[in-house]
Amino acid sequence: MVTRKNPLFDTATTLGKILGFLGVSAICGVLVAGLLVPAAAVSGSAASGSIQFFDTLPAELQVDPPSQNTTILAKDGTPIASIYAENRTKVPLDSMSPFIKDAVIAIEDSRFYEHGGIDTTGIMRAIVSTARGNKQGASTITQQYVNNVINESLVASDREEDVKLNGGDKGVGDKLREMKLAIALEKKFSKEQILEGYLNIVFFNRDAYGIEAASKFFFSTTAKDLTLPQAALLAGLVNSPSAFDPIANPDNAKKRRDLVLAAMVNQHKITQAQYDEAVATPVTTKVTPARQGCAYATMAPYFCDYVLHLLFNNPAYGDTTDERIKRVQRGGLTIQTTLDPTAQTVAQQQVDATAGANPDKWGASITSVQPGTGQIVSMAQNTVWLPQEGKFDQTQNFNVDVLDADGNDLNGIGGFQPGSTMKPFTFAQWLNEGKSMNTTINASVRKYGVNFPWRNTCPTPVNGFYDRNVAGSFDLQNSDEGYYRNMTVLYGLMNSINTATFASASQVDLCGIQGIVDATGIHGGLPTRDEAGKVTDPNPKVPMTTLSNLIGATQTAPLTMAAAFATFAADGKYCEPIAITSVKDQSGAELPAQSSNCKDAVKPEVARGVAYAMGKVLDEGSGSLIRPALNSKNFPVAAKTGTNDSNGSTWVVGYTTGLATASWFGDPLDNQLRPGRNLTINGQFYQSIDGYMIAGPQFTNYMLSVAPAYGTNPFPAPPSNLLGTAAPQRNTTPAPTTQNPAPPSNNGNSGNGNNGNNGNGNKG
Repeated sequence: MVTRKNPLFDTATTLGKILGFLGVSAICGVLVAGLLVPAAAVSGSAASGSIQFFDTLPAELQVDPPSQNTTILAKDGTPIASIYAENRTKVPLDSMSPFIKDAVIAIEDSRFYEHGGIDTTGIMRAIVSTARGNKQGASTITQQYVNNVINESLVASDREEDVKLNGGDKGVGDKLREMKLAIALEKKFSKEQILEGYLNIVFFNRDAYGIEAASKFFFSTTAKDLTLPQAALLAGLVNSPSAFDPIANPDNAKKRRDLVLAAMVNQHKITQAQYDEAVATPVTTKVTPARQGCAYATMAPYFCDYVLHLLFNNPAYGDTTDERIKRVQRGGLTIQTTLDPTAQTVAQQQVDATAGANPDKWGASITSVQPGTGQIVSMAQNTVWLPQEGKFDQTQNFNVDVLDADGNDLNGIGGFQPGSTMKPFTFAQWLNEGKSMNTTINASVRKYGVNFPWRNTCPTPVNGFYDRNVAGSFDLQNSDEGYYRNMTVLYGLMNSINTATFASASQVDLCGIQGIVDATGIHGGLPTRDEAGKVTDPNPKVPMTTLSNLIGATQTAPLTMAAAFATFAADGKYCEPIAITSVKDQSGAELPAQSSNCKDAVKPEVARGVAYAMGKVLDEGSGSLIRPALNSKNFPVAAKTGTNDSNGSTWVVGYTTGLATASWFGDPLDNQLRPGRNLTINGQFYQSIDGYMIAGPQFTNYMLSVAPAYGTNPFPAPPSNLLGTAAPQRNTTPAPTTQNPAPPSNNGNSGNGNNGNNGNGNKG
């Protein structure tokens, strides 16, 4: 039930107006006394009691910096994106047009430089006006600043429900507190500091907080370059941002602007000629929409999102994820990253050229890291963040672990099956045990049964077997029939022969392979979780005692593979990938960032042997069809191709001495279950895709453009004992000579029913 007002005290009645006048006058008297007269000097118990009440109000206002935009920068300082909860860029007073300072003072607080925080003349005028039935505010700029600071603090503390935007929301106690704080603020700060703080915090509408953001939004200019008509219009907005919005209500905006101009000329802040010219100027805007977030990044939106997740996952930025997000969105941070804009442009061009617009939504990605530092140079994929007609829209990052994307492994990608790009790690352990890469092995063996005598010093038992005589299993298979024979270990890697990889693995310690895989940073892209869904291991091992992982069965992110291969480029030194080189808060103080975290992972001679062998992959082996283009620049490159069982995940991962790159093409949807067969990409039909076909040219074109800037020195030669003596090789199956070979009868690199992992590893 609505409570009826007592007509005796209704402010619409004469008596109500008088009583209201007397009540407000009493408050005003207390405030004036509190402002002008020390309590000890006042005689009379009533006056003394009033001032004692006033003195008990809080006198300190914690003026924290208001929410400011966080900026993400590329390595050369190029802006990538702006992140904020409130679109605000703080600028000093001397970087604001004199017109905006004069306009705001003229319309909001003409005695700003005369009062001590509250304007007693204005209060009396407002009292009289209110008593006559015309409500009028009397808040000074200092009081408005206090109110904005209080509200900003409430919002930052997740207490939006306590925000009080105008006088109608405030009780007498609120108003008294605001006035007392204004007086205290004037004692602590200069007028210029208060005016600067006010103009940087006040809301101007349209997602524009502070004069700099408002200038950019409404006029595509800066606060320093505001013209007189523009400044007067923005000063008028403060009173009622919606009512005087020049876009929604241009007529109201002009009337309000002209009122501001009239106040300015009456107060001798502008001349009559300036006034006449300004009021004759039409109200026009040149809007620059505020675009916040990685979706509106100027480049590399997925790298931008990766950077944010690094901060959101970093306890140094808050105890909870919500606190960290708030720190980034409101903290005015400057985040310097490792991204090279030139390399990023090339990477984006390549993935777009590979499969920029394809109705079947096949994915392409490139990511690069710098050997010896781990700095991420580029990160691109052939999708757009926001839906666009004819484009493959996708918010999932193809290149990183799922926790570095959306954090939800139920919907995230978390990498792809790496296929034969895992084979160099078995090869590395072969060399690590001092064996020659030109040792002949028996690659005709296809059965590795339940009781096969694997050498394994790890506590994890061997998981899996290949034996078609056991129900649910089958023999190990190659993609071509002619390779079930004796060959050197080097030849087996060059041509990506599955049975050669297993023959090599059967003569080394599986635990040694595990050690190299772990040391080079390879891990699964999906975290392990307990029954409640809590993450128990964000970077789970890829167990190399699970046999199908010898040929790449576990989903692994392209960034992980690029960093692992960079180890071989850096003479055996592994460096964790890093994206953030510095973070500064709005005061310029340094916050925790990332620094190169490197360690010796494999012996230098082993790294050199792997580089030698993967150079041969391009010169003579499964990657030979992509080598001729690289020869045009004549610099050393080492790489490995890879394809999974379904042909739905294809790779080339390789490096020069200065740059390591993972190039991927395949199915990013439906848990990567779509086979990469009988598809048309860029007008070309493929019966089945292989690593060298699409991911290969993508890798080559990118490296041709970018690698020379990072160094293409010759790889150091491996020691002679690892080379040994090459035995003659009999190649009964020539390398493919077309870009579209017939599909193999069976990719046949599957694991078995016991471990549930499908292997992979075409010739590439």
